[in-house]
Amino acid sequence: MGIGAVMFLVSLGYGLQNTILNRITTADSLLSIDVTAGVSDLVSLNKESLAKFSAIEGTAEISRSVSFSSSIVLDEITGDGVAYAVDSSFLRLNGVTPTIGNSFTNGNTDEVVISSAAAQLFNLSEQEVVGKTVALTLFVPFLNEEGFDEIEMVELENTYRVIGVIADENASFVYLPLKSIEDLKIERYDQIKLKVKDSSLIDSVREKITEMGFLASSLSDTIEQANKIFKIIQIGLFSFGFIALLVSAIGMFNTMTITLLERINEIGIMRATGITKKDIRRIFLLESVIMGFLGGIGGIIVGFVGGKLLNLGINILANNFGGQPVNLFYSPIWFVLVVAIFSTVVGFLTGIYPSMKAYRINPLEALRYK
Repeated sequence: MGIGAVMFLVSLGYGLQNTILNRITTADSLLSIDVTAGVSDLVSLNKESLAKFSAIEGTAEISRSVSFSSSIVLDEITGDGVAYAVDSSFLRLNGVTPTIGNSFTNGNTDEVVISSAAAQLFNLSEQEVVGKTVALTLFVPFLNEEGFDEIEMVELENTYRVIGVIADENASFVYLPLKSIEDLKIERYDQIKLKVKDSSLIDSVREKITEMGFLASSLSDTIEQANKIFKIIQIGLFSFGFIALLVSAIGMFNTMTITLLERINEIGIMRATGITKKDIRRIFLLESVIMGFLGGIGGIIVGFVGGKLLNLGINILANNFGGQPVNLFYSPIWFVLVVAIFSTVVGFLTGIYPSMKAYRINPLEALRYK
């Protein structure tokens, strides 16, 4: 039961880590750097800065994004939201994957991906909104001749087909291809996603971008901090499991001690038939090791089955309340092997004292023992 508790709790820690990190990261997003101009007017994300970024050694891909306040029209119903005009690779580099439908395909300029909150504006479910056609009106800021900010309302001639939905109940937004609004002659971008060729180049590329006056951040920093937090959580969960393991180790020790008392007369008979003291010690140690190993295997099975049953129950509740199934338990192979070896070692340690006591027993006194 002690090994089962360790297996259950630590697997829960690993499962939570994998579930959370897998939902916010992809391989491409871990290699991407977010670049913004910040609040400074001295630098801006324009075509010239993009050319500079492309010239940095290690740059593999660049994706642009610009946002507008917008109105979304579907079946004569109008809703407000934010429109993000992006390159087709932006969602992939941002680690965003539609829960329903698909993401952008290269070359198509009549597709959009919306949030689930935007779908709710039109009283449609995520499944129902896919395939619908929407029209967009953008509110484009510009500087007038006097240098003041103004807003121009641009009703896009193109209509767009919804091909995917991103799970977000809080914000109403839509992603549309940047190519579809090229006639607006956008000169500045809100954000750039820059993908590097290898993770070892992230720091050097980010440093060069920062030297140009831009703000640069990477999701890998967040992942590193998250992993540190999860390590602390795993240590805490292991500590609770270790307490149960310590109690079970005391139980094993008591079992071997009681076994020794019950078998003193048997030990005297074995010694009288020629079995040496070392053989007696080996017998008790071997029994302790076998007990520890089998207890470890049983604990691994108990922890694994317990995790599966709890995970099944949670997923049933999630489905009933409209949630998504998750896998809250994960056990790396190396961890399972470590647990099995550790339980065997614990069994060996708990058998040392009883085996030494059995080693020192006088055979004559053992034969007279009742």
